[in-house]
Amino acid sequence: MPAITHFSQAVTPVADQPRPDRLLAGNPQRHTWTHYETADEALSCGIWACETGAWRIQFADNKHEFFCVIEGLVRLHDEAGTVVEVKPGEAAVIPAGFTGVFEVVQPVRKYFVVGQTPVAPSHG
Repeated sequence: MPAITHFSQAVTPVADQPRPDRLLAGNPQRHTWTHYETADEALSCGIWACETGAWRIQFADNKHEFFCVIEGLVRLHDEAGTVVEVKPGEAAVIPAGFTGVFEVVQPVRKYFVVGQTPVAPSHG
C-alpha cells in the first residue's frame, strides 16, 4: 500500500545553477529537495531554494508548476512585459509553454509541484 510522504523526512538536496546562456543577473545557487516523484516522472514535489538572480525560463508544452513561497520574494516576467510578484504565503502556477524570466528578488524557499502530461504523438 502506498505511504504518505511527509516533507519533514530528510532528503539530500541537488544543487545547480542556471545555464550560462539563460543567465541575466547574478549566478545563483539553487537547491532542490525532491520529496516525492512518480516512477514515470509525471509528478514531482518538494522544496526549492535559491539565491538572488534572474534567468530566462521556457517551460515545455506539457510541463506545469504550482508553487507556494515559504520565504523570500520572486517575480515572474512574461514575454508581454507583465510581472507577477509572489511573496511568502502566496502561490502561483507557471503554465505549460510559459516563456519569460524568473527573478529571485530576495533569497527564496518554496514548495513546488511539477506535473507533466504525456506528449501527444505527432501525426504526420
